Amino acid sequence: MEMQTQTAPAWLAQAVATVPSARQLAWQALEFYGFIHFGVNTFTDREWGDGAESPALFDPADLDAGQWAAAARSAGMRGLILTCKHHDGFCLWPSKATDHTVAASPWRGGRGDVVRETAEACRREGLKFGVYLSPWDRHEKTYGSGAAYDEFYMAQLRELLTGYGDIFCVWMDGACGEGPNGRVQRYNWQAYFDLIRTLQPGAAICICGPDVRWCGNEAGHGRKSEWSVVPAAFRDPAFTAARSQKIDDGKFSRVFSTRDEDLGSRAVLEGRAPYVWYPAEVNTSIRPGWFYHAAEDAQVRGADELFAIYLGSVGANANMLLNLPPDTRGRIAAPDVQALAALGQKLRAAFGAGCAAAGTLAADSEAPGRPAAAALPGAAGCWQAAPGRLTARLALRLPQPAALGYL
Repeated sequence: MEMQTQTAPAWLAQAVATVPSARQLAWQALEFYGFIHFGVNTFTDREWGDGAESPALFDPADLDAGQWAAAARSAGMRGLILTCKHHDGFCLWPSKATDHTVAASPWRGGRGDVVRETAEACRREGLKFGVYLSPWDRHEKTYGSGAAYDEFYMAQLRELLTGYGDIFCVWMDGACGEGPNGRVQRYNWQAYFDLIRTLQPGAAICICGPDVRWCGNEAGHGRKSEWSVVPAAFRDPAFTAARSQKIDDGKFSRVFSTRDEDLGSRAVLEGRAPYVWYPAEVNTSIRPGWFYHAAEDAQVRGADELFAIYLGSVGANANMLLNLPPDTRGRIAAPDVQALAALGQKLRAAFGAGCAAAGTLAADSEAPGRPAAAALPGAAGCWQAAPGRLTARLALRLPQPAALGYL
């Protein structure tokens, strides 16, 4: 190829030399995992609580985290992320930083811990466990005070990251609004990130973090190509926060904009160095809302629609995060369970006999320590062409002819 002898422009050489961290590779290998939105909103039939809700409202009669994990596994998921605290500030574990927790509820006689039950259920099902801790807390009186709230938030992070085993992901959105004192907090993001790196160095920090970026909508819409190498400016939490959901409604899961449709083409990258490896996550809910609402029982996404979202997210170089909200009993409702099981069947039929693992890979160019074989399913590391190459070829050789349904 004549192009291979040309010298790459400096900006392009920087872009192609950008590679993922081991943490990002481990996260990307998961491909598909679930979100569990559960809390006082489940019992008030709301999406965003105001922080004034009584802990006495939280009293699921039949909470079964094992059922959540089994439903996720049936769909082909490899992990679950629990909303340990949403914007209302109610904690699903007995946090020592506040009395607004399950310890003040009647559930399990005040001795319950939803985080622990979920983490243990994930381990039994072979799933990774992750945590969501909303940075916006509408109950906490120090919210909006600056350093005092940062310390409060980090105290809760410490509890979650030291008491529940390995955490694969800390999911932090850009939610930011008024606290009970009417003030808005300016988050010390770097202090949060440093603490996570210290306590759970293997955890990917997602969405408002340095490891994984948000796709830009909550409708499950992936771009035609979710490029992983993007300008470093995209990693600023303010970039994500400015594009986050601003209103409390149930329409987010069907609405998307084409804004920022192209993030990583050469036209976008040129002249915008430095670059970072910043892969995308496509997130949405199986229902119109994040939390369970009985009125939405007939609006659960079916297996065909979920499969299409999978193809448009995992199939477009992103991971897929699908929300599964338990009902007031503390169980995933029957319509959701049925849709998840049907999705799993479709995924196994389409990809269960993948042929790549049986083949061999060869490349016409390899960087030191990044061979072609690293691109095979289950292999450690990643393939990279030699420095300075403008083009490269990676060939998959199969032991016998095979029909390919998806590439």
